[in-house]
Amino acid sequence: MAFSGALTLTDLNDFITPSQACIKPVEQVNKPEPQDPGAAATQIQVDSSGAYYEIRANGAASTGQSGKSTKQKLTTAEISLNDCLACSGCITSAESVLITMQSHTEVLNFLQNNPPPSSPSHKVPVISIAPQSLASFAASVSSTSSQNISLLQILRRVRAFCTSVLGFAHVYDTTFARHLSLLEHAREFKERKERKGEGKLPMLASACPGWVCYAEKTHAEMLPFISRTKSPQQVMGTLVKEWLGAKWGKRPDQIYHVTVMPCYDKKLEASRQDFYNDVYATRDVDCVLTTGELQLLMQEKGWDLSAPVPNENLPPHPHPSTSLDVDTVLPELLTHPGSSSGSYLHSLIHNITSAHPSPSALSLSTRTIRSADYEEHTLTDGCASGAVVFRGAKCYGFRNLQNVLCGI
Repeated sequence: MAFSGALTLTDLNDFITPSQACIKPVEQVNKPEPQDPGAAATQIQVDSSGAYYEIRANGAASTGQSGKSTKQKLTTAEISLNDCLACSGCITSAESVLITMQSHTEVLNFLQNNPPPSSPSHKVPVISIAPQSLASFAASVSSTSSQNISLLQILRRVRAFCTSVLGFAHVYDTTFARHLSLLEHAREFKERKERKGEGKLPMLASACPGWVCYAEKTHAEMLPFISRTKSPQQVMGTLVKEWLGAKWGKRPDQIYHVTVMPCYDKKLEASRQDFYNDVYATRDVDCVLTTGELQLLMQEKGWDLSAPVPNENLPPHPHPSTSLDVDTVLPELLTHPGSSSGSYLHSLIHNITSAHPSPSALSLSTRTIRSADYEEHTLTDGCASGAVVFRGAKCYGFRNLQNVLCGI
């Protein structure tokens, strides 16, 4: 579940070669003193622990003199997610990029070292799970145990694991955050349509932060057209650290927020400086786990996701609870029409149709261009001689993205 086989195969057609030269400068720590051209060359030694040492002789080789040698331990080069964002080669083009800031070991280290609730330095651990990850867990359990598992049952079982085994205080799904994100997305589109001047339409939106990074580094002229609306993950970060935090009487830096997402690129998104609070020195999302990493945690802890837990069949809570001590303070598992990739296009079509004076007069046509990865949707008004009310496109893959950008 860590990587999708279909995605790996498809990536062959959309592979984008990273830039040959990384713009991150090489910082040399403990730079040695400059020596004469005739000085002895340095040697590199490796000890039993795997540490590297630079051995430099203090004597000129040209004179044949021998002197004392100096031994200096070399530091290991590390690449963080912020470094990955500094170059045009997106992490999607190389799954082997070293990730040091976002991993399940970081989450375990925090949970193990988090002071008790009575301590002033205690942080409230909160985890939010994407519905795509819940669907992946449900499909996995259903295929291996012949059980018909619902998303609600999976959510309750994952919640039981995260609270009783890992020690999280609260476990939420991100569908309510997606609901808010789609509403804001529709509002932004309306504002752009009514705006005069540059940077209004077309509006480009994507659930993939890797696409946003690619557009920033290779198509800077398109930035005014990219939607400003936060993704469901980052909306959830604001809800947890700002809204819920205020109700709990906690500052944003007193909450440790983890999200579970279906894609590694969400780690990039959470690490962006755009979502860093300079006042409290904290991020909206402190750490992102993929579906496969959470599954790995379950395996390491011996948790059987196919085993039922108490009260897993209780109906979902469509309305928030008045109690802040339970995980139903936010609505559970809200559904949205559309595809599994964010529903941005479908939500716009739904809102435009609902706001039209004669919704029944509107007709939606879909045209597939070359493959199912590129579809155009046109909304026309039958009462106005087929006038186009809305036109949008849904495309997948960098190749189709480049075709769309060339047509703008």
